[in-house]
Amino acid sequence: MSGVSKGFGLFIRVSAFWLPMLPCLLVLTRGVALSIVLRDSSRTVGGRMDAWWLTVYLILMGLVLVQSLLVALQTWEHRRYVRSCMRDLGRHQPTGRVALFAPCKGVDLGLETNLRALMEQDYDDYEITFIVESADDPACTAIRRAMAAHPWVPSRVVIAGRAAEGGQKVHNLRVGMEHLSSKVQYLAFVDSDARPRPEWLRMLVARLAEPGCGAVTGYRWFTPERATVANALVYSMNCDILSLLTRSSHYLIWGGSWAIRREVFDRIGLREAWRGTLSDDLVASRLMRRAKLGVRFEPACVVASPLDESLGSALAFIRRQYLIARFYTIDWWLFSLVAATFSSLTWLVNLMAFGWSLVGGGPSPWIPLGVSALLYLVTVYRGWLRQDLVKTYFPHWERASRPIQRFDIWANPLVEFAHWVGVASAAVGRRIDWRGIRYHVLPGGRVEAILRRDLAYRQTADLRITRREAA
Repeated sequence: MSGVSKGFGLFIRVSAFWLPMLPCLLVLTRGVALSIVLRDSSRTVGGRMDAWWLTVYLILMGLVLVQSLLVALQTWEHRRYVRSCMRDLGRHQPTGRVALFAPCKGVDLGLETNLRALMEQDYDDYEITFIVESADDPACTAIRRAMAAHPWVPSRVVIAGRAAEGGQKVHNLRVGMEHLSSKVQYLAFVDSDARPRPEWLRMLVARLAEPGCGAVTGYRWFTPERATVANALVYSMNCDILSLLTRSSHYLIWGGSWAIRREVFDRIGLREAWRGTLSDDLVASRLMRRAKLGVRFEPACVVASPLDESLGSALAFIRRQYLIARFYTIDWWLFSLVAATFSSLTWLVNLMAFGWSLVGGGPSPWIPLGVSALLYLVTVYRGWLRQDLVKTYFPHWERASRPIQRFDIWANPLVEFAHWVGVASAAVGRRIDWRGIRYHVLPGGRVEAILRRDLAYRQTADLRITRREAA
């Protein structure tokens, strides 16, 4: 057992040990709280009431501290695992034809550099299929230049047309996979805003050879163009989520960097399962879970992703990610909501306890101050562990990223609050705006309607397409 499993396994074992002892712990904590309160209070009845509140406070803070330590342990395990995997990557030399699919829409930051990285993989036997909605898509110019500069790499462009049902990205993938060569053994997928390292494709394929492995996934590491608050918030949240992954990803696939064996893809019926949906990766995750096929996280397949967001677009991006998660993996969204709420409330409760002590209604103010300081030190340690990984993942970017790294290390309470806002805001609503297109999503993740607002295609009016009209 490793990775997230180790963290949750330890949490379960600690819970199993402490839960039978909670009554004794409650009595002991209440006794301590009562002695603290009565020492400072001449009103026995009022003191006993205050003791009950202090008891609840101390127990909650103890649970929060245990949670924070477990997350810190998980972050440490992530760093250990990444370092072990990134050693001696050259010894992995898999073989077999790979079909790489890269859906594109619009011009991402550094798009040409991203496309060149796909063309310069150190794997000999692969072909690239770039998929766009229209020949007028602005991405086509960059795609043609990249193909012209690398004529030795087999590549093609597929015009998928507008999606009449489901998300445009999912539609692009389904169309792009219609005529696969019988020689293809592996399928790989990448987003147009991803900039993989040269060994990225080779390591995706190498891990698929392991017994019981149904798919291999990487993740993204944002590389902000500017050190702004918006970029720093998105960067820090992304680092926090990435640190939860080690060998096991708990069936979760990130669609911007992953691969699957062709026979597994066909056996689980993934192409048909994508029909009418919005999310390619979470639908794949759901099928892998049903089939009980493992999903391996590979650190060498973590890709750089240029980032430059305004505060409004950053918050919209965060909310969109959790809206999609709510539609397709409600259990993980609920877990994120509870964890984010718990973390954010901790700082609010400590602030209230501090104010309570100042107005004379509670014990010494040093208690909430001490608890807050201890929790903050744990978050700083977690942040340091995360940012120490820059030297392993992207050492060439380490110096330029230091201002953003410092934000992640020292401003974690602010990041946790912004994280909670993003998760909680996704509790309501069914409309998702994604690359100029608005989708209305039904329960279960089926796309009911598409409203186009993208100006890239010079539309003079909104085009509304519903599944009923398309039929």
